[in-house]
Amino acid sequence: MNKIDCQSASEIVIFGALGDLSRRKLLPALYQLEVCGLINPDSHIVGVARQTHSDDEFKSIVLENLNNFVTEELDKDVVARFIERLVYQQLDMKEANAYKNLATTLASGNSTRVYYFSTPPAIYGAICDGLNHASLITDADRVVMEKPIGHCLASSKVINDQVARFFNEQQIYRIDHYLGKETVLNLLVLRFANSLFTTNWDRDSIDHVQITVAESVGIEGRWGFYDEAGQMRDMIQNHLLQILSLLAMEPPADLSAESIRAEKLKAVKALRPINRTNVKEKTVRGQYSDGFLNGVKVPGYLNEEGANTNSSTETFVAIKAEIENWRWSGVPFYLRTGKRMPTKHSEIVVHFKAQPHNIFKDSYSDLPANKLTIRLQPDEGVELQMMNKIPGIASQMNIQENKLDLSFSDTYQDQRVIDAYERLMLEVLNGNQSLFVSRDEVEAAWTWADSIIDAWQATNEAPKPYAAGSWGPVSSISLIARDDRQWVE
Repeated sequence: MNKIDCQSASEIVIFGALGDLSRRKLLPALYQLEVCGLINPDSHIVGVARQTHSDDEFKSIVLENLNNFVTEELDKDVVARFIERLVYQQLDMKEANAYKNLATTLASGNSTRVYYFSTPPAIYGAICDGLNHASLITDADRVVMEKPIGHCLASSKVINDQVARFFNEQQIYRIDHYLGKETVLNLLVLRFANSLFTTNWDRDSIDHVQITVAESVGIEGRWGFYDEAGQMRDMIQNHLLQILSLLAMEPPADLSAESIRAEKLKAVKALRPINRTNVKEKTVRGQYSDGFLNGVKVPGYLNEEGANTNSSTETFVAIKAEIENWRWSGVPFYLRTGKRMPTKHSEIVVHFKAQPHNIFKDSYSDLPANKLTIRLQPDEGVELQMMNKIPGIASQMNIQENKLDLSFSDTYQDQRVIDAYERLMLEVLNGNQSLFVSRDEVEAAWTWADSIIDAWQATNEAPKPYAAGSWGPVSSISLIARDDRQWVE
């Protein structure tokens, strides 16, 4: 694969540069790379959108966005340097002949280009056609594809085929921003750099795993998109399955993209199918109703602005997932995600098995099992719950639960916790695909998710209601309680 390092000049072309993702995430991420000196002085950032703007107007828009979305105080010198890189190109992305204007804009630039598709996936194919029509694709170029890659296996194949006509798999970077989070990346270190976990990461030591991604927001005006997707397609199929695959995969031979992605793929393919025969026992789907969040009344999903009052789209999903291999046989992975939940809260909790015999009954009648908590947000960090003796001269051995807490913000006070898109943009520039999703992974995830969606449609059962501000339907508690376990709240 042809690689460039961060000090090599490149043209970063953002299609959909005036969209929400670009304004909130991509351009601030590139600014932070500028702060760190990781963008070559000769590189340019070309914003492409349908609206008519001059370069100066685009620069003003970007400056306003940096002021709004960069949390630290802006460095005037860095801002000036960054703004100078910006170029704007008005373009009808569905019109192939219009790309000759983009070719003119890029004519004097470096031959290596990064094309970022921050647009609806439905026009990925049209963008590729236009780039090819203007002779703007070389073997050195890269393309970054935002999710969702389709809404089912068949549609994902269509989109991937459209892009694959012009870019080979080594040139394609499919983003799942969860893979850029520091605590998700730290999973590799926790698992494979610490013998404490490496030798105890299997069915012999682990009782079960919980993965929770809770959102306090509703649909935020995205009714049209969200009602067609739902929480299963929007969150489970990509984010939670990516986390699960990192937790469950076998040790890779090395840190190369090929090794990591191959092991993740095996984990997803080993998931026991959930279909019409077992969907009621293995899944719960819900939809939020009117409720209260932080003391403020909020509308239910069917009462949101522009809502289809007959919608049966799920805003909550809980799943008991099982992996059929030697390492994980008999260890359930409980997945839970929903909107309008009490807090914005994402974490992984690994529950180890309890001690088979308790010699501390006089002090602690029922010894709790050790628990490893990996917090993804809002306070990123790692926490290990364990038992300790209470200091003192008492003749009885008194013990209590304690936590070893590694909060990133507390432990690394001189280090800024970077945003996921900063890491991912840097890896694109470096030509490192290890934090991106392969086509095989996308298709394996859709195969598993499609079977669940098909089973839901076959049963034609409405999602269970849950009040906004709660942790989901009562039946989600039953899902895990049937196994004599409970969700961590």
